[in-house]
Amino acid sequence: MVRDIIVIDEEKCNGCGLCVPNCPEGALQVIDGKVRLISDLLCDGLGACVGECPQGALKVEKKDVGPYDEKKAMENIIKAGTNTIKAHLKHLYDHNQKEYLEIAINVLKEKNIQIPDYKDKEVFMGSCPGSRIFDFREENKNEESGSIKISSQLRQWPIQLHLISPEAPYYQKADLLLAADCTAFAYGNFHNDYLKGKSIAIACPKLDENQEVYIEKIKDMIEISKINTITVLIMQVPCCRGLLKIAQEAREKSSRKIPIKYIVISLKGDILEEEWI
Repeated sequence: MVRDIIVIDEEKCNGCGLCVPNCPEGALQVIDGKVRLISDLLCDGLGACVGECPQGALKVEKKDVGPYDEKKAMENIIKAGTNTIKAHLKHLYDHNQKEYLEIAINVLKEKNIQIPDYKDKEVFMGSCPGSRIFDFREENKNEESGSIKISSQLRQWPIQLHLISPEAPYYQKADLLLAADCTAFAYGNFHNDYLKGKSIAIACPKLDENQEVYIEKIKDMIEISKINTITVLIMQVPCCRGLLKIAQEAREKSSRKIPIKYIVISLKGDILEEEWI
């Protein structure tokens, strides 16, 4: 059977994940820094995700996929590594594809490949990983809240990137904290660990409109206000990587190549990554 299906150019893909929320079938997922089509089982080939890729890494092609062949699909999935295998098995499990799941597991057994725990609730599945529901109340209820008042380290207003002026005095030769909206709520000591001594701008790379303006504003901060550094604080969900991309594009357009550090916060407020780029 020849039908339309999504094809991903891994050379162009930077793993930003902006396409993931726009795949209603949940067939796309960021794994090992690249977007993967974890199963063509539910890919309708309509290309809703294509227009969301800033790198042009996605396209719709006609491919002879025949009647769906789980064994053939597993050959490619195995090549992509353990995380992709795990995501594919959970994809089948969540969509109650028992027959295909059994075939996939048998292929792994035949090849003496360890079967990962595909029922692990920490595997992101469905439409948008950033919209998935988690409940941490039981885990956090025994933690002491304490009664110590923590002083705010905020040195300016406004803080939303659409509202700020890149030439405001508090940005002059400052260290900029570019924070995704959710980070201050997820990371408990946000003010003292990251905001203290910095000027700030906040944004949401998933929900904010007209983000081209963001690139120009940050470029002006680099060139006109001559900020020293940018610290990009983002959440672990794939769409948050868009904020880092905005900062990088602003630096590329600027004549001053200042250092950028990105920090990734987990949903539970832990530091997952921290690196200067």
